[in-house]
Amino acid sequence: LLMVGSGFVTKGLDRILLGMSSLPEDVRKRTRLIAIGQDAPGQFQRMAWRLSLETQVQILKGRDDIPRFLLGADLLVHPAYMENTGTVLLEATVAGLPVLATDVCGYAHYVKEAGVGRLVPSPYEQKVFDQQLLSMITATDLSEMKKNGLAFAGYADIYSMPQRAADFICQFAQEKSDARKGKLRVMN
Repeated sequence: LLMVGSGFVTKGLDRILLGMSSLPEDVRKRTRLIAIGQDAPGQFQRMAWRLSLETQVQILKGRDDIPRFLLGADLLVHPAYMENTGTVLLEATVAGLPVLATDVCGYAHYVKEAGVGRLVPSPYEQKVFDQQLLSMITATDLSEMKKNGLAFAGYADIYSMPQRAADFICQFAQEKSDARKGKLRVMN
């Protein structure tokens, strides 16, 4: 399992640890989690220890070789409490990495559109996440989701999003400016 993102509390690292602890023993023993992000890991390391997961959980500081982890993992897990975008969902999708996330993430719709994973619906229930996690970990073949993600990378217009956002902001600013000028003329 892979979790990427600073702000372990809002990204739901505790939910992942609880989900791992709910796995049947044979599955739990062979499941590993790498969590990567710029955050203090102490409380989550203690939680992993309390749940007897300390040998299966590795928490790393933020780094610049995230694509290596996306390509090497079996599943991205992102059960965020709240998330404006969730760019890592897109990164995993185009890397062909299956995703399990909450539906509160701004980019969660891409997971569904691309057919690369599952979304835990709101309101969040740990039991639902636990079931989805077990189902995805034990799936005999996630290759269809991987293929879907790689195909999505080829046809989806996600790479121009920053430019489209900048264009929208400029257009909005121009309209506001024009509206103000119009008001000023009326007043004169």
